[in-house]
Amino acid sequence: MYMARIGIDLSSDTSTRPSSAMRRAMADAPVGDEQRGEDPTTSALEARVAALLGHEAAVFLPSGTMCNLIAFLVHCRPGDEVICAANAHVYGSEAAGAAALAGSQFRVIDTETGIFGVGDVEAVIRTPRARSPRSRAVVVEQTTNRGGGAIWPEETLIALAEMCRARGLALHMDGARLLNASAASGLAPARYAGRCDSAWIDLSKGLGCPVGAVLAGSAGFIEEAWVWKHRLGGAMRQSGVLAAAGLYALDHNVARLAEDHAKARRLAAMLAEAGVAVTPEDEFTNILILDLPPDGPSAATVAEDLLKDGIRFGVEGPFQMRAVTHLDVTSEAVERAGRALIAVLRG
Repeated sequence: MYMARIGIDLSSDTSTRPSSAMRRAMADAPVGDEQRGEDPTTSALEARVAALLGHEAAVFLPSGTMCNLIAFLVHCRPGDEVICAANAHVYGSEAAGAAALAGSQFRVIDTETGIFGVGDVEAVIRTPRARSPRSRAVVVEQTTNRGGGAIWPEETLIALAEMCRARGLALHMDGARLLNASAASGLAPARYAGRCDSAWIDLSKGLGCPVGAVLAGSAGFIEEAWVWKHRLGGAMRQSGVLAAAGLYALDHNVARLAEDHAKARRLAAMLAEAGVAVTPEDEFTNILILDLPPDGPSAATVAEDLLKDGIRFGVEGPFQMRAVTHLDVTSEAVERAGRALIAVLRG
């Protein structure tokens, strides 16, 4: 009911909207039937993302959630187990799709940042026996959503990939904000995603597209992914209208992700001075986890007060909020939002 009144939306980078230039690119896109391989714009996007992520092939899908689900459906069989961080998006925010549709359960690793190492995984891999689920896949989330946008180090991914190959596990990257990681670290996306058996990027977050994600992997993996895309109702027809937004974003909205990181750094500095514990303390991407003073108003109360002024933050817990910077929130808007949050906390 507040949607029409929102002027500054820091709840998520999914609130971005396509620019006029992106809309023109969508309107002018050459299209065809993607199911017949006849949509040139969709094919161009898939080829470009496959190369970007260091893989043989890719498939354009409606959402990142579907990318994750299809990866589990291809990598796993019913009764298998997927290892991930306890605060991973796949575990807590995708309606248990892996269990409901792939028949796979999760085994989680407790980690505040969402990042874990080889030893953490080896500690939870099941010993093969008839009465146990089979450990089948490991999921890494780049960057970590509820870990404050933390970046998986390349050396950690290399070590995990080597261990997974040795143990017969698939390594899958939830790359919803992979390009934020690359923008912050200076490493090419393939340096991260190319280590994995499958990976994807989201188009509808920091890249500013209205919809879509692209899943990449080996040619055989993508062949199977197409089967599941059709089974799940993700098949489209003249999808080039949507794919064109992705191509535009890759041309115009990747380098500017560093601007979002600078906005997050500024907001963190403002709030830290006001006594709000902010994660991360350094190495910023575009996500901040805010721990409010426990003797002050609750996160829900603060969020409700801010909404009255057209400012939206995410609520993560009784005294925890989340702020995500993106291309639709200017530096001036970040300053205003920070001042407003501080004013509410000070009563």
